[in-house]
Amino acid sequence: MAVKIRLARRGRKKLAMYDIVVSDARAPRDGRFIEKIGTYNPNTNPATVNLNDAQALKWLMNGAQPTDTANGILSQNGILLKKHLQVGVNKGAITQEQADAKFEAWKKEKDAKVQANLDSISKGKASAKADRLAAESKVSSARAEVIAAKNKAADDAVVASVVEAIQEAEEEATGVEVPEVEAEVAAEPAVEEAPAATEETEAPAEESAE
Repeated sequence: MAVKIRLARRGRKKLAMYDIVVSDARAPRDGRFIEKIGTYNPNTNPATVNLNDAQALKWLMNGAQPTDTANGILSQNGILLKKHLQVGVNKGAITQEQADAKFEAWKKEKDAKVQANLDSISKGKASAKADRLAAESKVSSARAEVIAAKNKAADDAVVASVVEAIQEAEEEATGVEVPEVEAEVAAEPAVEEAPAATEETEAPAEESAE
């Protein structure tokens, strides 16, 4: 029976995820499988791979043939290198310690590259965010300037209308003739002096008093 290591699709439309499975070559792509050895999510950046390295190496050593996509995933995770080193150990070309040391050196170099890639992606996201914020700030500043200009124009129009009204009022005031009012001084009434008392007038008063 020919055995293949391949991907079985799952997930929703336009957001697919895949199981890494070992199945009969004659079985449908998403049909029955012998064993699930990992998952592959291409929707993240970089793609997320969870793989059982020991089981994948075991099936490769037993003759399972990976598809093109599965072969790339296994290569990226060092499973094909492990198989190559293990074949060398089985043939006596190298010792197990040498094989393990070579794989660890490759693993460190691979992890450094992956980390550098992650850092580059993070910097790119931060730079894009900063550029987006700067663009939004420019748009907000331009909008504020437009609003301020409109408000200033409205204030200038109000001031101009007030000044025009004052000027019209002044012109109307200067065109009206104001009549001159002459103050008439009323003549003071003559004060009549009381007649001087005479002896004739005083005498009856004395008689009446007696």
